[in-house]
Amino acid sequence: MKEIAEVNAVGQEERVMNVVLGVAKNISKSGEGALIVIAERSDIDGLYETHYPQFTSSYPVTEQGMNVVIEKLATIDGAVILTPKGELVAFGARLLRSTTLPGFGTRHAAASGITEAILNSTGVLISEESSWIKIFQDGSIMLEMDSSEVNPNVMEKVAAFLTRSDTALLVSAGLSIALLQIQPWYIVLIGGAYLIVKSAFETVSSVLRGADKV
Repeated sequence: MKEIAEVNAVGQEERVMNVVLGVAKNISKSGEGALIVIAERSDIDGLYETHYPQFTSSYPVTEQGMNVVIEKLATIDGAVILTPKGELVAFGARLLRSTTLPGFGTRHAAASGITEAILNSTGVLISEESSWIKIFQDGSIMLEMDSSEVNPNVMEKVAAFLTRSDTALLVSAGLSIALLQIQPWYIVLIGGAYLIVKSAFETVSSVLRGADKV
């Protein structure tokens, strides 16, 4: 029974991550910025303040229609905070941990700081300037992607990788570890970070040749 419960929990976490990535993709298309943090309620308690009156919902983000709610809340100034099970903890939140990243703004600093402070937390940042989605874990950007043409199948694989940290999930379609080609995209492993880019093969190969110098 314990094993079944653990499998179900992982499955729900993957579904939550998939919904969050879908929300992030929609926000990036609109040209707006946002930050969604996924962390256990007990771990993030006391590490944020809210700007607005809050409401609670018993429905996880995986319930029909909740993705639209989260999308709207995420575009409000401040971060949306969810539990790994998809429960809404807060929105419009000011995170009380930040790590300055040279050349980046306050959202990047907050995403880096909070994920460094909370073990097994994830920050999903949508850059207003570039419309790229950046995934933070352990205080660092571990994945970036230009989501404008990423299809749902790719999003599902990325969600599974983020929740399980299992590279086999990304290569299950017979792709290589060094260069995972999902037309017309490439997932490149550079210094332990996966970078999804839309690029010519020559460009990606050049990056890979210099990867050991990064």
